[in-house]
Amino acid sequence: MEYDIKTLENGSDGKVALPKEIFGIVPRKDIMARVVNWQLAKRRAGTHATLGRGVVSGTTKKPYRQKGTGSARQGSLRAPQFRTGGVVHGPVVRDHGFDLPKKVRRLGLRSAVSQKAADGKLIILKDLAGVEKTREAAARLKALGCSSALIVDQVADQPFARAIANLPKIDLLPTIGANVYDILKHDVLVITQAALEGLKERLA
Repeated sequence: MEYDIKTLENGSDGKVALPKEIFGIVPRKDIMARVVNWQLAKRRAGTHATLGRGVVSGTTKKPYRQKGTGSARQGSLRAPQFRTGGVVHGPVVRDHGFDLPKKVRRLGLRSAVSQKAADGKLIILKDLAGVEKTREAAARLKALGCSSALIVDQVADQPFARAIANLPKIDLLPTIGANVYDILKHDVLVITQAALEGLKERLA
């Protein structure tokens, strides 16, 4: 499939052939959902925890004798029914991540870029050179119709990255960092020519 190559000045710089097996497949929403859930689960810190009866501070002595007091039998003041007792079935420190096969992850990424191509939200950009000021970067991206865009470059261009650092809803990632969650989170996907070659190798 043929696709126009644009410049940062919103000009044309020829065409490029996009492999149909990467940019032209039928998007699998179920696979994209699985990959997004996998990504978000891996991001969770899992450091939430509460004090159980074995951790909460307090005496281990039996409050009073078992029989003859007229009160319900108790074995510990650390039990959850007491105000200073431990929490029952509270969250514990754990890893929320789970395994997802590489084939599924790769299919999810292909589905995400194919979805953007099908929706007309994919832009192939020649390069990011020549822009170092935030005002200039904002004007160039606005001309391209990128109010919310994920820009993928082979190696994140440092001057351009500094220029867009304060622009809301505009993010720059290297090819190796392109992922389903960020692609779907932004309205437009912008891929430079250099990143396109790296993406082809990654998803081939």
